Amino acid sequence: MPASYAYLGPEGTFTEAALRTLPEAATRELIPYVSVQSALDAVRVGDAEAAFVPIENSVEGGITTTLDELVAGAPLMIYREVLLSITFALLVRPGTELSDIKTVSAHPAAQPQVRNWLRNNLPDAQWESAASNADAARLVQEGQYDAAFAGEFAAALYGLEALETGIHDAENAQTRFVLVGRPARPAAPSGADKTSVVLWQRDDHPGGLRDLLGEFATRGINLMLLQSRPTGAGIGNYCFCIDAEGHISDRRVSEALMGLKRICLEVRFLGSYPRADIKPGDAEQPHLGTSDEAFVSAADWVARCQDGRF
Repeated sequence: MPASYAYLGPEGTFTEAALRTLPEAATRELIPYVSVQSALDAVRVGDAEAAFVPIENSVEGGITTTLDELVAGAPLMIYREVLLSITFALLVRPGTELSDIKTVSAHPAAQPQVRNWLRNNLPDAQWESAASNADAARLVQEGQYDAAFAGEFAAALYGLEALETGIHDAENAQTRFVLVGRPARPAAPSGADKTSVVLWQRDDHPGGLRDLLGEFATRGINLMLLQSRPTGAGIGNYCFCIDAEGHISDRRVSEALMGLKRICLEVRFLGSYPRADIKPGDAEQPHLGTSDEAFVSAADWVARCQDGRF
């Protein structure tokens, strides 16, 4: 397997900036790809060891392109996550004034994060989506658009100037990125982990989603992401992407997954990996009766009952 990481490029994306915060990135060749799909496909076909892609932001929620790619195709697993605080700069060709801007471009996920600023400062500018924010900067360099919303650090790469900086509609906006590789044994639990899965219902019936969520709730497992995505099988056919607290080696999590496997048409395990938002020592303790010790004690009690030793 090549010692390389694929990432959503070109150079100068927030994805690259987040990737470079990983210590192991210094020992890998970092290869930009034009889309999330192509970066993940590079892992599937063996051209890259792993891919680093955005999966969620604090303004709009899940990045649907990434979620859909993880739902479909050959299975992949998440091994790491990184949180990056996001503020945008308005990048323009040298000499451009705000009044000159008729077209602006960025990745679609950027639009909800700058919508109010755009309405207040460039109400007549036409929005054009790009494959990434850095690609939007490249297109501005080539003269296709007047301005791009991107990281300020991308300006020098593309010979642009930051006309405005610190642009964001929501304070403390963050984007979550994940390192994705081929399926293998998950890393050992860190003490502050999350587990990601995709669930397909057997049929559409009243209380169907409640049944799925009940497998987590009865075991005291908090959900951190719940997003429905169309399966492509017709209107009303959805699967559910879920991030849950805990590691697959935790008894409460493994038993929840077993319960889901029994009642779901399909369950796709996307990995158990350390959380980026807290340190292991700051993780909440399991709810009463949901620790591994509680499950072991309950199983021992059932065994004693079966043996007549109660």
